[in-house]
Amino acid sequence: MSCYGSKDLARSFRTVRANTIQIAEEIPEDKYSFRPAEGTRTVAETLAHIATTTQWPEALHAPRLGAVTFELFMGSMQKATAAAAALTTKAQILDALKTEGEKFAAFLESFPDEALAEHVNYPAGMQPPSKSRFEMLLSAKEHEMHHRAQLMVVERMLGITPHLTRHMQERMAQVQAQKA
Repeated sequence: MSCYGSKDLARSFRTVRANTIQIAEEIPEDKYSFRPAEGTRTVAETLAHIATTTQWPEALHAPRLGAVTFELFMGSMQKATAAAAALTTKAQILDALKTEGEKFAAFLESFPDEALAEHVNYPAGMQPPSKSRFEMLLSAKEHEMHHRAQLMVVERMLGITPHLTRHMQERMAQVQAQKA
């Protein structure tokens, strides 16, 4: 029986990050200030947020801490928010997406498989009271995919067909051409 391990997490995260980078590249810089609705992040803010929030899981799991505290979480989020605010151009955001993404993927790749089953406790009252490191590390990818989906809707609002949709349309056209 095979097991989904750290190398698999790294590979799948790299795929997700590559798709995010392609979206970041395809949205013109003059549209980075686009905000789809009041109270939401701009394109630039969303991409900068994605680029910097992988610092949190690394801060928790690199030293293999056994518990999350609000202080640790809030400190990590404040650090990520400050780092995101410093990214003001498309070039800076793309560089951060690439470098921070590869840094996190390398961290995942080197993380011991046996540590993925360890449980990390949450503060009293939180549900569930603990989660496995695997679930917590996987959530970094889920978080990015959540925001990437938002960006794909933004692309449509800007008149851009997302690359994943274009690729699917191309494959479907090839199948139709082969049937003809």
